[in-house]
Amino acid sequence: MTSLFRREMTIILFDLLISLFAFWFARYFGDLPRWYWLVLSAAIWVAAGVVTRKLQFGAYKRIRTAVLGILIVNLATGIALDAFYGYLVPGYAYDHSILLATGIITVLEWGLYFLLRRLVYRKIAYFYEGTPMDNVVVRGLSAEDKGRDYTDNPDISWLLGILNRNNESHVVDRLKTFSGVRKARVLVTESGDPEDIIADKLRYPDVILHCRSLNRIKPVDTLLAFSNYHLDNGKFIFCHFTPLGARRERIRKQSPPVIREIIYFVDFCWHRIMGKLSLTRGFYLWVTGGRDQVFSRVEVLGRIYRAGFELVYEKLIEGRIYLVAVKVKDPIRHDHPSGGLLIRMKRVGKGGKMIGVYKFRTMHAYSEYLQPLIYEQGGLANGGKLANDYRVNRVGRLMRRFWIDELPMLINWIKGDMKLVGVRPLSSHYFSLYSPELQELRTRTKPGLLPPYYADMPETLEEIQASEKKYLEAYFKHPFLTDWKYFWKAVGNILFKGKRSK
Repeated sequence: MTSLFRREMTIILFDLLISLFAFWFARYFGDLPRWYWLVLSAAIWVAAGVVTRKLQFGAYKRIRTAVLGILIVNLATGIALDAFYGYLVPGYAYDHSILLATGIITVLEWGLYFLLRRLVYRKIAYFYEGTPMDNVVVRGLSAEDKGRDYTDNPDISWLLGILNRNNESHVVDRLKTFSGVRKARVLVTESGDPEDIIADKLRYPDVILHCRSLNRIKPVDTLLAFSNYHLDNGKFIFCHFTPLGARRERIRKQSPPVIREIIYFVDFCWHRIMGKLSLTRGFYLWVTGGRDQVFSRVEVLGRIYRAGFELVYEKLIEGRIYLVAVKVKDPIRHDHPSGGLLIRMKRVGKGGKMIGVYKFRTMHAYSEYLQPLIYEQGGLANGGKLANDYRVNRVGRLMRRFWIDELPMLINWIKGDMKLVGVRPLSSHYFSLYSPELQELRTRTKPGLLPPYYADMPETLEEIQASEKKYLEAYFKHPFLTDWKYFWKAVGNILFKGKRSK
């Protein structure tokens, strides 16, 4: 089955479901014929779309022609169906609900077109995954520096002294009147404008101290990047913020049990959903001015690492986290950080070609920049995944448990990048860990949605390679029978034996 044929058949199937839903829904608002006539009508509607080439969404070069073309064909089909009812259905008279069904189908077909245009015909940006993990040992701080006591810097020593002696909310007020041993080498700023850092007369300070909370700074990434440009390697940045968990506790302490959950839910939807999704973030920032943003701890750490810093000190005081980070490199540029739900990751496909594999996000925003840190802290767990990965959020853990995060890979199946059963799509780093023989075998076929991992459930990397080699050698001899066998074995392990990816 070619990718083009698979794509067209998928569109036809979705259009049939849309038509069935529209006629079923409209029937409750009028006097449309009995259900079997409506099923026939849905089939006629889809057939009209195929005959008129309305459903060849990939052929539309402009959005307005697609919108207009779908509308014209649907209006004509709706009129034809009304006439069809009048001639063949006994006692049928014109019913306005046919217009309702036509409108529902038109709107949903527009939505299907825009979805395919966004995800299939036009690719979203790749999800940044950091440098290869086999290089993390030589990048950033050396092992000696990581174990260093940074109190040998008088300014940092003074800062840490303030944090360690104070457990009250006036810590920031003390910091605003910074009186370190070497005051001339400390840049203290309360501004949220990144340009003020570059414009400051103090060039290349030892420490940049941000007194304003990161929650109240709209261009956080720009501020951190400009701080990086103003520092030499080995110099420090100090900042603070209120994390999501502290905000949640504060809200819950201010209201009765039931009311507080409702208030927190509304607050979460506004700040964490509207404030993160690409479609709504612009409106959110326009309304709030970025004065009360909500960040998780992981997100802020990810932003700091993206800006070229590494964490050297962290402390929670009265619901606020204070951070000291050291510059180790220039900021990461030309990437596309996003808090959106859908991500696209680079993976090795057939012929060694890099493909974009779609998944739902299961981690906090900016988690991708912490991959080297997580690897250093915990290494790899059984199955080749990062151990003790605290970047996964609560919803993400639930999604991973039931494979909801992998549903968007159906887009790759529709596009023809992947097949139903096959080896797991790997990043360049993990692919490089495989033996040359297995690398060659892997690139001779497409990766799959359902890997042989769930049929054999191997533990170590060596066992995983042996399992995939066994599958691939059998597949090249008997493709259909091998995939059929592995499909049912994997499904049986998942449904009846509770097997899960670790």
